[in-house]
Amino acid sequence: MAADIETEGAAARRDLAVRAAVEQGLLDAQPLVCLLDTAGIRASAAALTAAFAAALAPGTPVLHAFAVKAAPLVPVLRLLADAGLGCEVAGPGELALARAAGVAARRTVLDSPAKTEAELREALDLGIAVNADNLQELERLDTLLGAAPSASPVGVRINPQTGAGTIDALSTATATSKFGIALRDPGARDRLVRAYLDRPWLTRLHVHSGSQGVPLPLIAEGVRELHALAEEINAAAGRRQVDTLDIGGGLPVNFASDEQTPTYADYVSVLRGAVPGLFDGSYGLVTEFGRSLLAKHGLVLARVEYTKTTGSRPIALTHAGVQVATRTVYAPAAWPLRILPYDAKGAPKDGEPVAQDVAGPACFAGDLLATARELPRLAPGDLIGVPDTGAYFFTAPYGYNSLPRPAVHGFAVSAEGGVRFTPARPAQSMSAIVAEAGGAFRDALL
Repeated sequence: MAADIETEGAAARRDLAVRAAVEQGLLDAQPLVCLLDTAGIRASAAALTAAFAAALAPGTPVLHAFAVKAAPLVPVLRLLADAGLGCEVAGPGELALARAAGVAARRTVLDSPAKTEAELREALDLGIAVNADNLQELERLDTLLGAAPSASPVGVRINPQTGAGTIDALSTATATSKFGIALRDPGARDRLVRAYLDRPWLTRLHVHSGSQGVPLPLIAEGVRELHALAEEINAAAGRRQVDTLDIGGGLPVNFASDEQTPTYADYVSVLRGAVPGLFDGSYGLVTEFGRSLLAKHGLVLARVEYTKTTGSRPIALTHAGVQVATRTVYAPAAWPLRILPYDAKGAPKDGEPVAQDVAGPACFAGDLLATARELPRLAPGDLIGVPDTGAYFFTAPYGYNSLPRPAVHGFAVSAEGGVRFTPARPAQSMSAIVAEAGGAFRDALL
């Protein structure tokens, strides 16, 4: 029931925000803006922490680390930190963002399959948790830790090789995934146990089986393999060497409606059935959720610039396309998005549904957000809202055609229905585009 109420509240807040964006002139200077519902983000963070807290033994150490790649915006990281979350980073840029947001080193986890020696040294110097990807990285850590012992918790990422979901590119527990040490390859498990016995400073294990398209039972199977390996290592060591399990993230998101499903409570229920020992207090816990925390709380809002009919197909030409919805444009079957029609004043648009294409501004034929979508017929000056885009969409834009990065605004709705916008990222200026493209070096290649 609480989830249903939040779903209705989120939709109502969204419509209020669209109207307010028009009334407050957010679209006057730019025909494209992006909005983040701060109340929704806080609600997702609270749902995550509550779901695990209700299941774990009292006193179990837990770090919920947000996957920065899902929304690499400093104000978002700061908001989540205020809600009790840390950061999972996958490189020096994301680490810099986490530090800029004020996230403590002890609440930061470094994951990457290709960490440089400099990246590892920085993490160890700061006391950031590190998940090694492979045996060669462990050898590099041997040298670094031998030269300068660190307070950083260190673990190893495994690939449980439990199989793929429906989106191959996001399935990281396949037989040949590039991530982690493959657990089912001949001799790999024995080598991994030996690696722990030889390195008393290895105290963590990490797994992440994928995200969108990966069903909960398959994710839970990977966590079960992780827990079993930890038990095996600790038995071989004759002590509790592995004390923390990093179970990654990967909760899928429903892009078909406003309903938030599956929930974190659903996921915890599946985990409790598959890996009951995970919740008995024997191990500290780290999670690394990203998309599921942010996706439902982001909205692309774009003006319809022109409409036309080609080959009897109506087409609405808008300012939202590949630069803010890259995955949808290049892989529409895997990443379908809803289109919400609004009139020029920001009110939801009604009318007889007409099959029409919703196109973006980029100069290639495939720059389409929707094809033959049944919507009230759009007209110049109308607006389209593209929901569920708060993670991996406009938060990490694509620079095709040198289209400028759009402004991002957080919004909050008062009890009286007033909407307050707060800038989270400015729109990219033309001078910034030129500078990024080497404008200061104009004659360098003559």
